[in-house]
Amino acid sequence: MKRMETTPEELALQQAAMARVAARNAALPRIQRAYVDTYGCQQNESDSELIRGMLAEMGYEPAASEHEADVIVINTCSVREHAETRVIGNIGALVHEKERDPDVVVAVCGCMAQRPEMAEKLKRSYRCVDLVFGNLALWRFPELLERVLDTRKRVFEVPETDGVITEGLPIRRSGSVKAWLPVMYGCNNFCSYCIVPYVRGRERSRRPEEVVAEAERIIAAGYKDITLLGQNVNSYGRDLDAPVDFSDLLAAIAAKEGDFLLRFMTSNPKDAGEKLFRTMASSPRIAHQLHLPFQSGSDRILKQMNRHYTHESYLALVETARRWMPDVVLTSDVIVGFPGETEEDFEETLRLIREVRFDALFTFIYSKRSGTPAATMPDPVTRAEKQVRFDRLTAAQDAISGAKHAAYVGTVQRVLVDGLSGNDDYPLTSRTGGGRLVHLRGDASLVGRYVDAEITGYNTWALSGHVK
Repeated sequence: MKRMETTPEELALQQAAMARVAARNAALPRIQRAYVDTYGCQQNESDSELIRGMLAEMGYEPAASEHEADVIVINTCSVREHAETRVIGNIGALVHEKERDPDVVVAVCGCMAQRPEMAEKLKRSYRCVDLVFGNLALWRFPELLERVLDTRKRVFEVPETDGVITEGLPIRRSGSVKAWLPVMYGCNNFCSYCIVPYVRGRERSRRPEEVVAEAERIIAAGYKDITLLGQNVNSYGRDLDAPVDFSDLLAAIAAKEGDFLLRFMTSNPKDAGEKLFRTMASSPRIAHQLHLPFQSGSDRILKQMNRHYTHESYLALVETARRWMPDVVLTSDVIVGFPGETEEDFEETLRLIREVRFDALFTFIYSKRSGTPAATMPDPVTRAEKQVRFDRLTAAQDAISGAKHAAYVGTVQRVLVDGLSGNDDYPLTSRTGGGRLVHLRGDASLVGRYVDAEITGYNTWALSGHVK
């Protein structure tokens, strides 16, 4: 398979563009500021850290809001229709920023911008937008922004490409406790409901030495909680010359010295297996937390979804994971109301939930995405019927989550204090090794530290307690 990487010469062009914009900004009478607004998944959050890094290299200081920014970047999501609708509404409101300052640059990027029909809609109907670039052109942001600044003309860059790997871009991470670490980009699975392969390109893995080197930098900077990212991390390495898979990469990072914990997202059940679970169990630096989306408990619907596993094989996978890690915290995604889902299909999903007993679920009513195979499938079930099923599913999971969380009361858990809640009763937020949210009583000086917490309360989504 042909490697998809930018060349040193292509990277040099972006570095030169950053230097020229920085010189331009340095000559201006006041500091230039930029605001990056992010929607969607952890990968989008990670992409925004690269955007902020490039903006910083170009001489832009962070703006607290779009109202004080000279450059506004909207990093969009396209996974569900609701996300696109929300983004479009917020983009439309930016016309007021153009009225405030006609020279402000409004840029739209991310998954929504990668869809040609959405890029055309922005071009035709949203004159306040100066720059549109898709995910697959993110690495070219410096030259594209420079073109807008030089010409004061609108620029639209939505390339038709499988995507590339670009190393060496500057990054400005959010916070000082948790860090995102992409290990691969793109997806080859083409689940029938999912737009991601169309907007993020084909699977392409970063070289293991690059990932490990970045992990070392993150650890040296003092980050305690590191999440490895990929649309399907278990596909990592298939496009590399070196015989390395995700389990090997996970083990290599976990072998580094430091007080940190590794997590990862996301695993496709068709590719997860015993080697991964054995690796997770082998190191105290790997969280016993597994997000393993099952989407439906019906074999018929799973086939329609193009998921390549069954109800029973999923149960067997969970059994294997729990054999290696009896304390594993298991979460998942599920779609209610996929086209053609019958009451019997839905009952199979409920059955799977009760058999597995997940710690938590992320539940969604099916959202039609034009351009995907599922968008053309017959869908006779009404939105009201889907809502009834959704409510039944969440009620079933809430009961399970509540029972699981109740079992924590009276125990002492090692947690990482990761932020402030704004709640006077429980001013700290923290996470267990298994990723469970714990609201804590304690002093703000504890942020960024591991502490022992006694759990005294719970609800279906979180625990509460105090520092022991």
